[in-house]
Amino acid sequence: MVNILFVCTGNICRSPLAEGILKDKLNALHIPGRVDSCGFESFHIGDPPDRRAQLTASRHGLDIAGHRARLFTTGDFDDFDLIYVMDTGHFNNVMKHARNASDRAKVDYMLNVISPWQNLGVKDPWYHDQEAFEEVFLLLDLACDKLAKKLLTDKSRS
Repeated sequence: MVNILFVCTGNICRSPLAEGILKDKLNALHIPGRVDSCGFESFHIGDPPDRRAQLTASRHGLDIAGHRARLFTTGDFDDFDLIYVMDTGHFNNVMKHARNASDRAKVDYMLNVISPWQNLGVKDPWYHDQEAFEEVFLLLDLACDKLAKKLLTDKSRS
């Protein structure tokens, strides 16, 4: 069983989309795992995903309305095997909480799944229109698809 955490700013746009997408892909491939998401800004704690994120997910057959925003904690290093961040700011924030090399080894940029070692960020759609949410969804879907297939391959090897 694999435990994966996605991290963004307010935990209402990118990370809940990634969470919903990967949960769906793991379920479809019968890969056991826990997928969650969180953020670093406290102004959305307990809020559902942005309505535009929910609409985009719904258009793709996913329901993320039950998600509630929460903050990243140091304890997340104990609870998750892989921690994927959406941009450099999130990467730096997560690394500030890392206690040791083991914690640091769990952290990577989400887009490194499809563009290794590039450390590319996923654009924050919150400041843009509905089309930006669709673009982010498609990018995250591509990355989550590749991640799920890698996890399936790793599962078959073990």
